[in-house]
Amino acid sequence: MCPLPQQPSHTTKPPRAVFPQEIPSGSSLQSDFAQDSIFAFPPNRDTLGGTSYFIVRNEGNILIDCPALDQTNQDFLAAHGGVRWLFITHRGAIGKTAEIQKALGCEVLMQEQEAYLLPGLPVTTFSQEFTLDAAVKIIWTPGHSPGSSCLYYSKLGGILFSGRHLVPNQKGDAVPLRITKTFHWPRQINSVQLLLEHFTPETLRYICPGANTGFLRGKRFIDRAYQHLTSLDLPALLRMQPLI
Repeated sequence: MCPLPQQPSHTTKPPRAVFPQEIPSGSSLQSDFAQDSIFAFPPNRDTLGGTSYFIVRNEGNILIDCPALDQTNQDFLAAHGGVRWLFITHRGAIGKTAEIQKALGCEVLMQEQEAYLLPGLPVTTFSQEFTLDAAVKIIWTPGHSPGSSCLYYSKLGGILFSGRHLVPNQKGDAVPLRITKTFHWPRQINSVQLLLEHFTPETLRYICPGANTGFLRGKRFIDRAYQHLTSLDLPALLRMQPLI
């Protein structure tokens, strides 16, 4: 594995386990759960404060959006077996994708409408959905950006890595957020409805958002995810004006 480009990292914090209560004390990478572990990186200024996630598993590790390029993160990824897939949830999460792909030798996966933003880079694209394997599916949820997509991981009751399609509000509830740069707000609301039709309370327990994680007050996930979505007043949200 080539070394990643170095940046000053004296304030870098290491990635944290998203579900630490699920990991037995003293567990190692050889334990069953450790091979299906999920970690969150600190917000990355290269992606406007976006949060990247890392799924460690026997079938190949998945990096969701770009963490900062520094020695701490490089060492962490290497110690956990490297990266098989780098999935980009939306154009704002590209960060240093090219540098990460070159250094780690991973395959990049992105919705077809935004892959042009990675010229010269080999990218696996998809249209509506992309099934990686029995446990991982990627769903196109346009609105925040043309290619905005979510990654669904079926373990632990179902986890949706939502990028900026769904983020926590100040109460920690999962919501679509309309901003001045939102590509198409009605499509984003339709994408929320799509998720409601796609999942059930039994298949969608958690949301791991790609932004606003400070509103989770130390947690790295939103519990009772499907119930959060059913509580949204989608017609009222459709009338919402953009936040400045």
